[in-house]
Amino acid sequence: MKKSIDSVKQNLMTIRTGRATANMLDRIKVDYYGAETPLNQLATIGVPSAQQLTVDPYDKSSAGAIERAIAESDLGFMPSNDGTLIRINIPPLSEDRRKEMLKQCKAIGEEGKVAVRNIRRDGVEAVKKMEKNSAIGKDESKDGQDALQKLTDEKVKEIDAIVSAKEKEVMTV
Repeated sequence: MKKSIDSVKQNLMTIRTGRATANMLDRIKVDYYGAETPLNQLATIGVPSAQQLTVDPYDKSSAGAIERAIAESDLGFMPSNDGTLIRINIPPLSEDRRKEMLKQCKAIGEEGKVAVRNIRRDGVEAVKKMEKNSAIGKDESKDGQDALQKLTDEKVKEIDAIVSAKEKEVMTV
């Protein structure tokens, strides 16, 4: 469950707020010689100012593919390529774009909750299997299931808190 929460935090870091961060490009995959490769493995991502990102490809011939992947992503950026360096200007967020970002935040949070619930389901199945095999009694089985449910509820609340904090950050102008 901890890994699910870490994944939610990592994915929320890629959603842009008002300023540029290198994490914004973490989810972008580039078609590099026929293989989908994460952008951060193909280039150095820099933040020269609060409104600009630079992408410096290790292999300069891949700059066109990187530029295309950034333009086709759901981030809404238009990169400019000067041959060796790709510059991305981060436009200020409009109200409509902020609402889109909120929807993305909620979707990422929901994915995290589903992952936590799937872990709970697997745990409950394991406890029931142990009860069926007479490894534990009914009381222990019930206690185990209750403990799993409490842990799941805590983790879901934690995910909700993380998502609401990110939503506040996105809506701050």
